[in-house]
Amino acid sequence: MTDVRTQGRSVALLTIGFRPFYLLAGGFAAVGVPIWHFAPGDVWPAEPYLAGGAWHAHEMVFGFAAAVLTGFLLTAARAWTGLATPAGWRLAALAGLWVAGRVLVATGPAVPAIVVDCLFLPCVALAVALPVVRARNWRNLPVAAVPALLGATNLLFHLDHAGPIALARAHGGALLALDLFALLIALMAGRVIPAFTANAVPEARPRRNVYVECVAFGALAVLLVAGPLAPWLPGGPWLVAVAAIGAVAHVVRLWLWDPAATRGEPLLWVLPLSYAWLPAALVLRALWLADADVPQAAAFHALGAGAIGGLMLAMMTRSALGHTGRALAAGPVEVTVYASVHLGAALRVFGPLAGGAAEPHAFAASTVLWSGGFALFCAAYWPVLTRPRIDEAPVSNP
Repeated sequence: MTDVRTQGRSVALLTIGFRPFYLLAGGFAAVGVPIWHFAPGDVWPAEPYLAGGAWHAHEMVFGFAAAVLTGFLLTAARAWTGLATPAGWRLAALAGLWVAGRVLVATGPAVPAIVVDCLFLPCVALAVALPVVRARNWRNLPVAAVPALLGATNLLFHLDHAGPIALARAHGGALLALDLFALLIALMAGRVIPAFTANAVPEARPRRNVYVECVAFGALAVLLVAGPLAPWLPGGPWLVAVAAIGAVAHVVRLWLWDPAATRGEPLLWVLPLSYAWLPAALVLRALWLADADVPQAAAFHALGAGAIGGLMLAMMTRSALGHTGRALAAGPVEVTVYASVHLGAALRVFGPLAGGAAEPHAFAASTVLWSGGFALFCAAYWPVLTRPRIDEAPVSNP
């Protein structure tokens, strides 16, 4: 375990996983989406491996979201077990592998891009699982398995794109990973939102209902499995019903957590606000599956830009403050960041539903707001993430 004397002699950025990976994720979100939206076509390499929509679908899930998840899990595994996770040159090597994957996925050649990119998530899974197993912390072993499952979906994406297999949906590997992330955020939100609310607001009464939990998770599991198995499943309205029932269950689940009690504290209310995008995504998915005039992209951006982007930003700010010895309190910067990202997500999801001449302007404004929120996060949290803890406590303490 690294103590304060070691921390003072080392590069603070490489003392624990959340530091480099939160900055990498935030910087990638700040730069990658505007490049994809605004840059002319000739900005891409002459023979890219992934470009356009395929690049965007892959990189927002397996680049941005995977980086946030990595920083969170490497930090959480140390807190769960009291054992070391990669630091120093090992953490730098893992971050370098992530960066190399981003470069090769955009530039090619295809085989090195696939190999390097597909190595990252299994390495993360191993780095998280080793301390969990050594500490016999079996409760958290399923969470440690998530990077391995995401790695498998990443391989499916590459195989789908390269041609050996064909998934049922466009960019099916990325959409399968989004469904897996939906299960993950439902699991983690169920742990942290009621607990944080009860700890910070004594009069709050967050509750849990086992039947609601079963329906909420069951619907997400069915949707996860139904994607790759679509060619072999019977058609009809049953999947619409699954998405709709799941949306109701997640609304009830959120209501039981007493979200109104969090309204006075931005670090708290941003969590239920972000989670609310999950039932919204399920409603939009039900409408799309029912052949209503709702594009598939609206449902998946509600999940990706709204729920996943919002919850990851919320956890990035909260854990960065807590793990660097700062007060768990949001100021004007955090409120601006939250508002920018959620407004950007809303424009991206609902702008196309309005249609007409306003649609491209909504896309552009969405890009500026969503990516601008992450750019502001990077600017504000650079000193937080690159300097030692302000309380001189060991780096492993939350």
